[in-house]
Amino acid sequence: MANTRKEQERTELHRVIWNIANDLRGSVDGWDFKQYVLGMLFYRYICENLSSYINANEHAAGASSFDYAKLSDADAEIAREDMVTTKGFFILPSELFENVRANAASDENLNVTLDGIFKHIEASAVGESEASFRGLFADLDVNSARLGNTVARRNERLVKLMNGVASMKLGDGGYKDNTIDAFGDAYEYLMGMYASSAGKSGGEYYTPQEVSELLTRLTLVGKTQVNKVYDPACGSGSLLLKFAKILGKGNVRNGFYGQEINITTYNLCRINMFLHDIGFHQFSIAHGDTLTDPFSEHWDAEPFEAIVSNPPYSLNWAGDANPLLINDPRFSPAGVLAPKSKADMAFIMHALSWLAASGTAAIVCFPGIFYRAGAEQKIRQYLVENNFVDCVIQLPSNLFFGTTIATCIMVLKRGKRENATVFIDASREFVKVTNSNKLTDANINAILSAYTDRADVAYFARLVPNDEIAEHSYNLSVSTYVEQEDKRQRVDIAVLNAEIERIVQRSDELRTAIDAIITELEADA
Repeated sequence: MANTRKEQERTELHRVIWNIANDLRGSVDGWDFKQYVLGMLFYRYICENLSSYINANEHAAGASSFDYAKLSDADAEIAREDMVTTKGFFILPSELFENVRANAASDENLNVTLDGIFKHIEASAVGESEASFRGLFADLDVNSARLGNTVARRNERLVKLMNGVASMKLGDGGYKDNTIDAFGDAYEYLMGMYASSAGKSGGEYYTPQEVSELLTRLTLVGKTQVNKVYDPACGSGSLLLKFAKILGKGNVRNGFYGQEINITTYNLCRINMFLHDIGFHQFSIAHGDTLTDPFSEHWDAEPFEAIVSNPPYSLNWAGDANPLLINDPRFSPAGVLAPKSKADMAFIMHALSWLAASGTAAIVCFPGIFYRAGAEQKIRQYLVENNFVDCVIQLPSNLFFGTTIATCIMVLKRGKRENATVFIDASREFVKVTNSNKLTDANINAILSAYTDRADVAYFARLVPNDEIAEHSYNLSVSTYVEQEDKRQRVDIAVLNAEIERIVQRSDELRTAIDAIITELEADA
């Protein structure tokens, strides 16, 4: 019954979001406009989060009728210091989402009002929380011409946007514990919806949830908690947040870490953390180029017990054009750098360098890196000879938004005991959903079972000694080691020849009969 109600609430939430998108995205490209929907959703979230926290404390103290939203700004100021310390930010009652929305339709300067509020919220975050909040509303540009050519037109759309976000049923009676999942689900649905329509540009920043699930569970085999998790190309953060969902955020002891080069996606990732109730002190998301300018504070404390990533495929990077990189301790052990036009192996080496001795990394890879010659072959040789490659998984095609490529997963470990690698052909582990393929729970469990069992399964999995991989010039393609099942119909040549002989004989008999009929007809004529 609980699951049925949950699905009904989720379906209703998705319906409302879809209606908002249809109503508002006419003037702006969908992938860009999601920033407005997500930004306003975030604004509502932090307002309800703060109000709920303050109200709960006041109610517990005996003030059962207390409502922070109805308090005057002057009276509310007393809570500022405590809220900044506890929540990382502060919002005056007059600037709460519900109060601004109540006057939005009649506010001729709504864009100015909202712009000022967003600046006040960011300015309230000082000290430890400042980095987590800085620039979060940068992409919610309420003065942009994309919203309309006149102030009146922009405000009209802003009112629709606020009303649409307000209509989302994110929990009975406002912000409660059960709304955390609803806010997060709304975010994920929007990301999935816009990534689907945006094609490749969307797929770069969003990993489908079932792929995130597989990657996360691969790194958690045998673990009930980890010290911290890391994604060197974190996009919107969906991979990192799978750990909170599967383990519980309390079992990621020291937090969630990531780096993202795209400023808009960097902001979305931080918003995503807050929408999933990850406090500012529990995550550290950096902005910058992971390969050439990694955020050193992520590494300084201790290596990571879990690393997951879906980095961009065949990305251009500095490579050997930067003489410093060959001596970078992340890349130097292999003795060669990834090609300048294909940074895939650079992400692999970076992840391995930051991986704990007891840790596991699971990284989505472009298939070419497993068989190409040159520098990539030398890096594969380094990985195999040092026994770092634990598993290679061939995924089905058409799993990701915007590409039909059949990608692979490389699983890395520093503390392997056996000198062998598991190869899994999961190319047929999917169900077709409309125009794309999807991993089901059964598919994910089948892959995980093959990974943990490490046993040979015909046409599906094989445990290969590393010596054999060396004999194949360190080729790590799954098809090299797992035989493809031949599903072609077997033909018995002897039976086929007999059937052909029978047909020929019958054909001769029919031709003789026809000739006889023609001769008889000609005689009668």
